[in-house]
Amino acid sequence: MRLGDLEFLVLTDGTLRLDGGAMFGVIPKPMWEKKARADERNRIVLAMNCLLIRAAGKTIVVETGAGDKWDAKRRDIYAFEGSPRLPEQLARQGVKLEDVDIVINTHLHFDHCGWDTKIVGDKMRPTFPNAKYVVQKKDFEHAKNPTERDRASFMADNYVPVAEAKQWELLEGERQIVPGVTVIPAPGHTDAMQCVKLEGGGKTAIFLADLVPTTAHLPLPWIMGFDLYPLTTLENKKKMLPQIEKHGWLALFAHDVSTRAAYLHSRDGQYEVEPVKID
Repeated sequence: MRLGDLEFLVLTDGTLRLDGGAMFGVIPKPMWEKKARADERNRIVLAMNCLLIRAAGKTIVVETGAGDKWDAKRRDIYAFEGSPRLPEQLARQGVKLEDVDIVINTHLHFDHCGWDTKIVGDKMRPTFPNAKYVVQKKDFEHAKNPTERDRASFMADNYVPVAEAKQWELLEGERQIVPGVTVIPAPGHTDAMQCVKLEGGGKTAIFLADLVPTTAHLPLPWIMGFDLYPLTTLENKKKMLPQIEKHGWLALFAHDVSTRAAYLHSRDGQYEVEPVKID
């Protein structure tokens, strides 16, 4: 899809399964199960959507999915599926790993930064050897010392090798990465998660990360149990969603399997979606 001189695609690193109760927080299962069917282990299927952006002469990847550094136990827990994975999808678009100039992580949970690194021989190396990796400094610092509550969401092998290679650029607040691509802090899910805003040709799209991970999470109180600061998530949803609808921005969803992108329309206090196919 083109936004003026900016071009982007929504790719995916496949799917994983997470507990439905955790994904919908205080919402009762009889309500959320109407929108997301659970398996026999109460898990729902979630996509790991990523963006490929070409803007200002740069090749940019937003999010890198879960990667492939998984033992048998975690593969069973999360039921990773889907092929081809992100590196192969980039290759299909004519993008070699060394061609990527910038990698933007909205935060450092394992399902958003897994392909930041890969195993090369007996060592972990940055997957994109020539890229600058971008995340909020507070998020990086928390990832190095997570709490007991969220420790399972982090894998040091995903981000420590990037630091060792001196490829991180740690941000503090809103920042234009290149003309047309801006990161906007949207805390709640983590203390320093960021969304990614794309602009060009008078049009705007915004990658919502885990502020609104799927279209099922558009109702204001539908907030994940994973969120460290759910009331902050609520306030950011109340601020951002009306802005998206009012200005006709295209909303991009990080974990929705069937609707990766959509325009929002409010009706009787609820948001309806107008899906847009982008691949």
